[in-house]
Amino acid sequence: MAGHRGMVGSAIVRNLKAEGYNNLLLRTSAELDLTRQTDVEEFFKQERPNFVFLAAARVGGIFANSTYPADFIYQNMMIAANVIHSSYMYGVRKLLNLGSSCIYPKNAPQPLKEEYLLTGPLEETNEAYAVAKIAAIRLCKHYNEQYGTNFISLMPTNLFGPGDNYDPDTSHVLPALIRKFHEAKKNGGLVVLWGDGTPRREFLYSEDLADAAVYLMNTADYRDIGEFVNVGTGKDITIKELAEMIAEIVGYNGAIEWDTTKPNGTQRKVLNLSKLQLLGWKPKTSFYEGINFTIEDYLGSY
Repeated sequence: MAGHRGMVGSAIVRNLKAEGYNNLLLRTSAELDLTRQTDVEEFFKQERPNFVFLAAARVGGIFANSTYPADFIYQNMMIAANVIHSSYMYGVRKLLNLGSSCIYPKNAPQPLKEEYLLTGPLEETNEAYAVAKIAAIRLCKHYNEQYGTNFISLMPTNLFGPGDNYDPDTSHVLPALIRKFHEAKKNGGLVVLWGDGTPRREFLYSEDLADAAVYLMNTADYRDIGEFVNVGTGKDITIKELAEMIAEIVGYNGAIEWDTTKPNGTQRKVLNLSKLQLLGWKPKTSFYEGINFTIEDYLGSY
């Protein structure tokens, strides 16, 4: 498991343990720097894992992606290249690579089908991250074609859940809203949000993604999946509606102001799940339940 301490990786670990898998190889970033090729190859040489979940990544929202693009492209490309190549070199039976729906062109038709990859320009605010994730997909595809490996890729929609990043500068929109509204409720004052609130986003609870990852690791190979498969709910919501929902759950009754000088990002992003449905998986957690669980996690952590 690469990235077991992150939101997604920790959810996969919980799912695996609940299913009775206990022989898990886990390393922190301090113990194994995945951007260092020699260190990664030595780990695979010594441990010889049979199955690999590649959930490690440098992630963040619009602000972080716009501010640190070099870090995002370098770190994510190095992590993917090192883990995928070492998995081939040391005979990993199956690898599952986790990507992001930001790989799709900015103006691709909605809902987003897997075939839309590389059919147009990317959203500028997260281009560096998207390019790295596209490279990881293509690495898996070409290793499968050239070397007969069984490396599959999942492209989840926007994720949230326990263990999320709530940092005001680097978090994604949903955890950022949770923190903003909670602090405004506690300290008073209005909440200022980026953009105009009209963009639409789809969200998936992290525990559901973990369930999909373990399910597909057990039931599907790259011949079933093809280059990659979308994972989500197929339902979207405006950022304004999301903000109002979180404000209500948190109990914030103050004003919300929209800073239209800031970017909206992609106007709409919702996934087509036809391929996923044929593979026999669907989410279990309602959006409202997932937000409540995540707010409880935030209050317990902060």
